[in-house]
Amino acid sequence: MNTLSENTGLYTDFYELTMAQGYFLCGKKNEQTVFDYYYRTNPYQGGYLVFAGLQDLLYILKNFSFSKENIDFLRKTGLKEEFLDYLLKFKFTASVYSIKEGEIAFPNEPIVRVEGNIIEAQLIETLLLNYLNFQSLIATKACRIRYVLGNKTFADFGLRRAQGLGGIHASRAAVIGGANSTSNVYSAFNYQIPVTGTQAHAWIQSFDEELEAFRKYACINPDSSVLLVDTYNTLKSGVPNAIIVAKELEAQGSKMLGIRLDSGDLAYLSKRARKMLNDAGLDYVQIFASNQLNEYVIKSLNEQGAQIDGYGIGTELVTGKDAGALDGVYKLVDNNGIPRLKISENIEKITMPGRKKLVRYFDAEGRFFRDGILLEDEKTTDRLYHPFHADKNTDISKYTCEELLHKVMENGEILIEDQNPAEINAYLLKRFKQLPEGHKRFISPHIYKVGISANLLKLRDQMLKNIRLKIK
Repeated sequence: MNTLSENTGLYTDFYELTMAQGYFLCGKKNEQTVFDYYYRTNPYQGGYLVFAGLQDLLYILKNFSFSKENIDFLRKTGLKEEFLDYLLKFKFTASVYSIKEGEIAFPNEPIVRVEGNIIEAQLIETLLLNYLNFQSLIATKACRIRYVLGNKTFADFGLRRAQGLGGIHASRAAVIGGANSTSNVYSAFNYQIPVTGTQAHAWIQSFDEELEAFRKYACINPDSSVLLVDTYNTLKSGVPNAIIVAKELEAQGSKMLGIRLDSGDLAYLSKRARKMLNDAGLDYVQIFASNQLNEYVIKSLNEQGAQIDGYGIGTELVTGKDAGALDGVYKLVDNNGIPRLKISENIEKITMPGRKKLVRYFDAEGRFFRDGILLEDEKTTDRLYHPFHADKNTDISKYTCEELLHKVMENGEILIEDQNPAEINAYLLKRFKQLPEGHKRFISPHIYKVGISANLLKLRDQMLKNIRLKIK
């Protein structure tokens, strides 16, 4: 299931190890801490995030350890021998609370909580951010593409353009977000994803004639052929030759699956190709398109009436273009039962202290209304407050609600069942229907409101006051 299954302790930044050594040597190794994972800004200037990467993260946490070879390497960095002895016996024993993978999330709300001793909670910061930030970014991109596609199919074609091994997780996240399949065979095997693929221009170029190339491919794949028609001339050569082969397959009792357009004016070419195919009695032959596609291009193609049945989407999907990265962070909020607070000159970067829970409130139609951040020991609250403008608040006493954080790991053992990406996507689809339309649009989406309880507001403001008094 996971590409890194053993001795993963080196999957970290060095400063995590230097801090962990400091905790160890200062006698703090048994202090119990709570860390929150959240992000600050929606990617793609959108209105939401699709949370992904949890299952992969849990597998790597379960196996987080240091081999003798790892320790030999770390010895060369100057870490002290007594700390290295500790690492050699290290096992991750913390508890992890999380929203469900495939859940829709919003900025500044705690979507993962880690509870454990200060060393283990600190050491996993880098890999937690690495896994969750990237897969959530790609799953959100795929969800945006699915939104404009409706029921049309699309495949992840991005491995060759991905950032190294990130392409493996990108394919998984793409299917969580809405892709139907992937060309990535490794991820298809690893994550139970349907695999798909047609042919490249090299196949056609390797034959003296385009028609011969089509015939040979169709002979080998009589019921699954998708012929690439733009190697030479789409309308004068590619589509006419594809029609000839499709008719020959019909005579043999088979049906060609489709043609693929990979260049040119896709709206114009798809409409012309559709007419040519229909005029030949081949209305069942589908038209697929690829070539630097994204949600905006597809939206434009829809508006132009393009006759495209499915898409292969690569570079812009698996690289998360134009966002590039998700600004997820991992912050200490409690140490040995004492709430902790980080302040900043940027008000948005002031953290929310203490152990907390995340509650979603729904309107009468079952749509998302507000998310609330409450202290863990609060049973309920009647009013949510803007985190930094207390005069802005909302009565939520009459709304139904649901707690979103659930324990998914205890004492380093995984508590939830495996799900393949398609199963996670099914949950996302259910939740996406509950998200009001204003939050889904690409231009100036509505800002989803996330509030805090009066008790959390009081705690945060009192801690701010105390800290500022100390530093005067």
